[in-house]
Amino acid sequence: MTLAVDPSALIARYVPGADRDLVNETMAADPTWCASDLARTEVMLALHRIAGSEVLANDLRAAARSDFDAFVLVPVDDRCIARATELGSQYGLRTVDAIHLAAADRMPRPIRYLTLDRHQIPAAAALGFDLVAPLVR
Repeated sequence: MTLAVDPSALIARYVPGADRDLVNETMAADPTWCASDLARTEVMLALHRIAGSEVLANDLRAAARSDFDAFVLVPVDDRCIARATELGSQYGLRTVDAIHLAAADRMPRPIRYLTLDRHQIPAAAALGFDLVAPLVR
């Protein structure tokens, strides 16, 4: 099975928090990871903002770069943007969320979708993804 990883979840892999174990266990259980090509930029910028120091930012980004070497990155091309527009309109998604879901939708099924963003859950479920998300708090 392929695991589509949303940036909200991938960021949790590198910083302490309540959902870090869920993310790491889910990724360890599935060796095939995918994400939109936009996810790489989103994760790198978020880690830079979170780090607080350039040394820590460099360490976090190095860990993320290493992980991204193992990802299938889905291009954000005209086809992805068109699908993102459909999904965003139908489910009231933010642009970046629609792009991540549209990218995952291009992958062969079955797909597990790992997200920490509750706004994505209805669309991910409607797309038939096997959803991995924390319990609602």
